[in-house]
Amino acid sequence: MKKDQEEGIMKMEELPAVVIKRVGNDFSVYLPDNLPDKDVRRMEEKFIAYDIGKDYEGAETYLLLMKTKDGSLSATYNDKGKLIRVVEEYKNVRLPNEVIYSIYRTYPDWTLVNDEYLYTQEEGDVLKKQYNLKIKKGKQTLRLTVHDDGHILKVR
Repeated sequence: MKKDQEEGIMKMEELPAVVIKRVGNDFSVYLPDNLPDKDVRRMEEKFIAYDIGKDYEGAETYLLLMKTKDGSLSATYNDKGKLIRVVEEYKNVRLPNEVIYSIYRTYPDWTLVNDEYLYTQEEGDVLKKQYNLKIKKGKQTLRLTVHDDGHILKVR
């Protein structure tokens, strides 16, 4: 692979943080995910474009909840309108290649039954980015928790 192709791949994977708005001397920062699923990206784009305006005024915290058929995004703002926490949950998403490869390499002949994706961040720092998967082989089923890089965190 040529060097410029490698750099192009890295740039696609490392999406910059998005400053949603300035709150006094502070900023509301949101890190969009690089998940290949178009529905997740669409929800994140709508969230970035959303303006809470003055809705947060008079509240200790303000909760914004966005829902679709297969997902939700909840954002918590403080009393000054600064974004402090985002929790995203989605079902039946398009999995990253690293996750697919890891599962089928570790569990050949197993079939993916369903998946859930959890993405959590606080104050612009990603806290959790993982998949909860259910796989099946014959009558046997396993539940896996897999990091977005393909590392299997838990089997039950």
